[in-house]
Amino acid sequence: MNTPKKLSLALLLASSLSLTGCGYNNLQALDEDTNAKWSEVLNQYQRRADLVPNLVAVVERYAQHEKEVLTEVAQARSRVGSIQLTPETLNDPVAMKQYQEAQAGMTSALSRLMMVSENYPQLKADAMFQDLQAQLEGTENRITVARNNYIQSVQGYNTTVRQFPTNLTAKVFGMSPKANFTVENEKAVSTAPTVNFGNNSGSATANSGSATAQ
Repeated sequence: MNTPKKLSLALLLASSLSLTGCGYNNLQALDEDTNAKWSEVLNQYQRRADLVPNLVAVVERYAQHEKEVLTEVAQARSRVGSIQLTPETLNDPVAMKQYQEAQAGMTSALSRLMMVSENYPQLKADAMFQDLQAQLEGTENRITVARNNYIQSVQGYNTTVRQFPTNLTAKVFGMSPKANFTVENEKAVSTAPTVNFGNNSGSATANSGSATAQ
């Protein structure tokens, strides 16, 4: 091997060791982990949004006079669909807040819709409605789990981005802290919600903790 090639190889090796030592690889791994966790959050929220049209259609068959609630659900779904957060925009706290508010609106609208169903025994007995109830309950559980996993992943990433000496590497490569879900009670967020649509107790509730982002 001639001298120029040896020199190039030595510089490449030195650069690789330098990047490894300054935490570059760890930062990249953490960044990829947060992106993957965010994809799962989006996946579960989309699953919920996909349930809405069928749910509204079934309720409307038995509760045509509940136009206000049905319209609220449709509008909430539209707002959710109009806000998309990509991995590239996850460090924007304003965009994250807007996304949280839209999802919270969807949660509130669905809760009202399920409470309305209590007034229509035939609706509650409908096999498709019962199936949609079960799917919605499972989806709410998965949303809470996915969201909590993302919160923890971002916490690890942001801590590394801010700590010395990896903060220097982060600045060089333009890696900044990511916005996170705002929660009032982390313990509540880490606990899967209890969703009761009145099958047993006669009252409908959808309790997912005291998280601002639902």
